[in-house]
Amino acid sequence: MLDLLRRGTRLVWGALSRFFSSRAVRKFFLTPTSATGFFLVLAFAVVAFLAPVLAPPRPGRNPYMIPRDSYLNEPQPPSKEHILGTTSGQYDIWYGMVWGTRTAFRIGIVVTFASALIGIVIGTLAAFYSRVFGEISMRIVDIFMTMPFLIAAMVMTTILGTGIDNVMVALIAFGWMTYARLARGDVMTVKDLDYVQAARAVGASDWRIITRHLLPNAIFPLFVMATMDIGSMVLAAAALSFLGLGAELGYADWGQMISFARNWMSGTVGSPLIFWYTIIFPGLTILLFGLGWNLMGDGVRDIFDPRMRGSK
Repeated sequence: MLDLLRRGTRLVWGALSRFFSSRAVRKFFLTPTSATGFFLVLAFAVVAFLAPVLAPPRPGRNPYMIPRDSYLNEPQPPSKEHILGTTSGQYDIWYGMVWGTRTAFRIGIVVTFASALIGIVIGTLAAFYSRVFGEISMRIVDIFMTMPFLIAAMVMTTILGTGIDNVMVALIAFGWMTYARLARGDVMTVKDLDYVQAARAVGASDWRIITRHLLPNAIFPLFVMATMDIGSMVLAAAALSFLGLGAELGYADWGQMISFARNWMSGTVGSPLIFWYTIIFPGLTILLFGLGWNLMGDGVRDIFDPRMRGSK
């Protein structure tokens, strides 16, 4: 397992080294969409890093639990004490947005990395040992893919119980299949090429062929897909939290912040937008986070995909 992780780290490092070559970086930052995505993600990363400074937690409390001044039901507008206002139950919106950034990065990166790792391992083995293991594993993938992703995650989260860790387990359990299919297709494309057959002819082991010849030449589309999936996984987790199946009550999570606003979205009679701050701030934050990762993923795809490089 440690050897697999070391080799995986080298593969990712090789992909990053290729990305950060001078020509690639220049093209990446000269493309408006990818540059915009990068700076959006960078801004969120800075907020996550400076969370204890931007929204100091109360001493002796879990920093991810949003402080509340009272149990008043009606949201309160922005003020000196609460610069973005409070939600129903008097949860501070600013605090939830800032610490929710850390929650978003944790969910997005951990879920995407784990899903990609499981999918790459299964897909690669299914392509290399295509007769028995490949057929069995792909039929299992087909069964999983018949289940609607969000509904399946909802069912599993209901069984496991609420909490960010359980949400991540559910998203990983139903998020690896696409990686497995993509990895299988890419590996099958390259496994019969001359250099792979040459390695086999000189007596290279299956492990060496997979890790030295197949994965390095098939991992780039998976890397692009993972970049785009980080935002998607955060959106899925936010949907579960909005439905009451995600983070525990009061946890700094953007989906739960919108859930707190569900009864106030339509405002009051004669003032439909009086509680606009309860939905605009968390909604805009989720939108920009997902948009940043998708735009950055488009830029990474343009660099790694030779067909895209040839068309521009």
